[in-house]
Amino acid sequence: MTLFDFFQAEELPVPAVTPAQARDIAKTEFGLDAHVTPLGSQQDANFLLNTPDGDPIGVLKIANPAFSRIELEAQDAAAAHIRQIEPDVRTATNVNLAGVAAIAELRRDDGTVLHPRIIAHLDGGTMTGERYLTPARSAALGALAGRTVRALAGFDHPGVDRVLQWDLRHAQRTVEVLAPHITDTARRETVEAAAAAAWQLVADLSDDLPVQVIHGDLTDDNVVCGSPDSGSFPDGIIDLGDLTRSWTVGELAIAVSSLLRHAGGEPAATVGAIAAFHAVRPLAPAEIDALWPLVVLRAAVLVVSGIHQATIDADNDYATSAVEWEWRIFERAVEVPSEVMTAQIRAALGAGHAKDPLAVEGLLIGGLEPGSVTRLDLSAESDAMDCGRWLTAGCEEDLVAEALADGAAAVVTTFGQPRLTRSVPLSPQSAATVGTGVDLWPGSPLPITAPWSGALDAVSADSLTLTGTAGSLELRGALQVSGQLQPGQSVSAGTALGTIEGHVWLQSRRQPELAVPDFVRAEYAAGWLSLVDDPGVLLGLAPVTPSDGDGEALWRRRTDSFASVQEHYYLNPPRIERGWREHMLSNDARSYLDMVNNVAILGHGHPVLADAVARQWRRLNTNSRFNYGAVVELSERLAATLPEPLDTVFLVNSGSEAVDLALRLAMATTGRHDVVAVAEAYHGWTYATDAISTSVADNPNALATRPGWVHTVPSPNSYRGEHRGADAARYAPEAVAVIEGLAAQGKPPAAFICEPFYGNAGGMALPDGYLQAVYAAVRAAGGLAIADEVQVGYGRTGRSFWSFQQQDVVPDVVTVAKAMGNGQPLGAVITTREIAEKYRTQGYFFSSAGGSPVSCVVGLTVLDVVESEGLQHNALTVGEHLKTRIEELATRHELIGTVHGSGLYMGVELVRDRATLEPAVEETAAICERLRELGVIVQPTGDRQNVLKVKPPMCITAESADYFADMLDRVLSTGW
Repeated sequence: MTLFDFFQAEELPVPAVTPAQARDIAKTEFGLDAHVTPLGSQQDANFLLNTPDGDPIGVLKIANPAFSRIELEAQDAAAAHIRQIEPDVRTATNVNLAGVAAIAELRRDDGTVLHPRIIAHLDGGTMTGERYLTPARSAALGALAGRTVRALAGFDHPGVDRVLQWDLRHAQRTVEVLAPHITDTARRETVEAAAAAAWQLVADLSDDLPVQVIHGDLTDDNVVCGSPDSGSFPDGIIDLGDLTRSWTVGELAIAVSSLLRHAGGEPAATVGAIAAFHAVRPLAPAEIDALWPLVVLRAAVLVVSGIHQATIDADNDYATSAVEWEWRIFERAVEVPSEVMTAQIRAALGAGHAKDPLAVEGLLIGGLEPGSVTRLDLSAESDAMDCGRWLTAGCEEDLVAEALADGAAAVVTTFGQPRLTRSVPLSPQSAATVGTGVDLWPGSPLPITAPWSGALDAVSADSLTLTGTAGSLELRGALQVSGQLQPGQSVSAGTALGTIEGHVWLQSRRQPELAVPDFVRAEYAAGWLSLVDDPGVLLGLAPVTPSDGDGEALWRRRTDSFASVQEHYYLNPPRIERGWREHMLSNDARSYLDMVNNVAILGHGHPVLADAVARQWRRLNTNSRFNYGAVVELSERLAATLPEPLDTVFLVNSGSEAVDLALRLAMATTGRHDVVAVAEAYHGWTYATDAISTSVADNPNALATRPGWVHTVPSPNSYRGEHRGADAARYAPEAVAVIEGLAAQGKPPAAFICEPFYGNAGGMALPDGYLQAVYAAVRAAGGLAIADEVQVGYGRTGRSFWSFQQQDVVPDVVTVAKAMGNGQPLGAVITTREIAEKYRTQGYFFSSAGGSPVSCVVGLTVLDVVESEGLQHNALTVGEHLKTRIEELATRHELIGTVHGSGLYMGVELVRDRATLEPAVEETAAICERLRELGVIVQPTGDRQNVLKVKPPMCITAESADYFADMLDRVLSTGW
């Protein structure tokens, strides 16, 4: 029997079968009375069959008449074989009904023979579409491809040796045959050129590429996923219609190419899938080298085939609608040269090639002493980058001028270093920060000579390129090129080339024919840097080995030495070594907008604070038992922010210590130990503060393990609590009843403690009058009212300096930390003189770091800057603007249930259903991960971990707030 040969058929219009006809086929051939829904296909006719009750039966697949029965039998046999070898991989085999052939045969009036069959329905849905795929799901697709080829390695069948347009062994021929259907000349030429270049790379490797039977179309469209509760990872495969014998690595290239159409699906985003495949079925060196050229070829075949199919089958909506995303796949496949992606993949798989040292015959600049050359450090850890200096126009030139003024003979940048000066704040994509050459600034004119023998490829007034056996050296900038030099001229090593008069760019390329950008993104640095050498060697300097940022290595060291119970942000956290205002910078110079750091109230790296602390460290740091001015001034300033009679200050080193002390003050004052706390609250990690913390997010056993002296009142959550909206007024009487009940039982509480703005629940305002009623009740029982302002104090809510003021109450004890020190360990308890003196019954109080000279200077400086920079007002205005933006997003994105908060103390609560308020827990975590990829740092909070914690530095600008809203909109629109 002759198997299908595309190059003999070429045109494969989908069989003309209507839904009514499909229903008749299901009934007459298979005895099924089913509801029929058309499904798209490139070349077959597919229909979903459901029972009258809506339960799926399977997919009625009517193969293109060009395909023979034996080819269809091969597909079913392969599906069964995969399931046998890999039991955890679900496969769609033919449905075998009693007394009915699995593959029917219909002869139409025109003589055409159709072969209908019903393929089992696999639940779970596919990964199809253009929405974002998480790195984990992309990797799972790669692993599934690896398991599939591993299973099929031992499979064979008479129906597999056919000639398909999708077989990448025929990719170049397919492009040549079908490209004329592309009417756009520019696009056609682009596709043809890319395919030809990729084919040349593959052809040179083809003899070393293993061949076996493969699925041939294992893409996002043709996998089904497990349950959302387990991550919706692909675990099943469908549609083996392109089953054939081909290069094994082609299966991976096909899977990888499908990832490129998704939001965020740039080439670098596919490396995780490649690594996952490699872990299951290791790639041979030739397969690694052939992989990306095959991705390009697959993309080219998709484009030409899609346009061809749309031309011959204009009524096929499936084919015509795919043309746009097929072109997107192609554009992304070729946006980075195959040589670069291959090197990038090698590095990711640990299969990189060590480069030979740059072979030079002489120095570019003779007589230049290496010790007189200053290497410019523009990294995230450079002291020269303090105070946001990298954002200043002309930063590099200013630093160069300083170095030259200090006597440097020349200044050169560091090869391969991610430059902070190239970082771009508020960008969804990382900037091109990694230099593929070096900048050189001479202190005086420097003569240059050819470092090797070769030919001058290009010569102009301000540039020249010398190519020899070592590669190509390009100089560009303030040059005085020797007048006798001409393009194409051969020169020997040591030939005078001219003079460097000022700033020049030097790049040494190993492959002269490949253009290399001056700066590249860190995600592709390993690939691009494999094509260049450090030109500093030509100046007599020691070669620099570029670093990858050391993020992964540092993370491994952390897990070896740092107790894992100390949690971390993100699955694969970047290495963050610098901050400025509301921005945080990774070591690869990626800028992130910090929307979560409520500790850094002034912003990161504030120069006034840094200078004040440095000055004090140079003078004195000791403990508060000594007599010095700062401890007195801070205590006076802090007390002055509070209403009477709160006039006495304890200085401590953390919020936990502050709350712990507040509890001891209450117990000392009242002689009691019972404490009333609010459900879903967090107050600290010491024994006492953990005891009164009721948040199950921080301690899953919080409610079950409370000691007997802790009593809780219901969470006054007006959004999802028992009483909502206007009914939230009922929370206060309920809390009062608990306090009065304790008193009636002979256990009147020593204190009631509550955040005046409900932080752990997501930045939620308490119901009006809540604290007035509860404070009155606890005082009537002889207890104290403690306001935990550790998170919400210092003007963060915008409308008042202390959040309790918004409830029109005055507590007996106030605790504060976090903002008070802008990250320095510093906290305070402020109370009345009478209550403070009661502590003497417990002995004396001392905190080693609390109230130290350095900490006090920090506290004073924070108060100064909050006032001088108007940060409370900024919190109000920017916060209101941001809240308005997010509330508008809620009108378009059902996932946003509500926006809690005031000022820059907000929570965006995400729900799956606005009626049931089912928490969108997994979605919230995934959204935070996706936002990090887009340059935003935000984290979940709340007992259900379904609230985006929005508590940025209070210096945040409206522009940054808009960026957060824009990126949240993008994620909610394109997926997470």
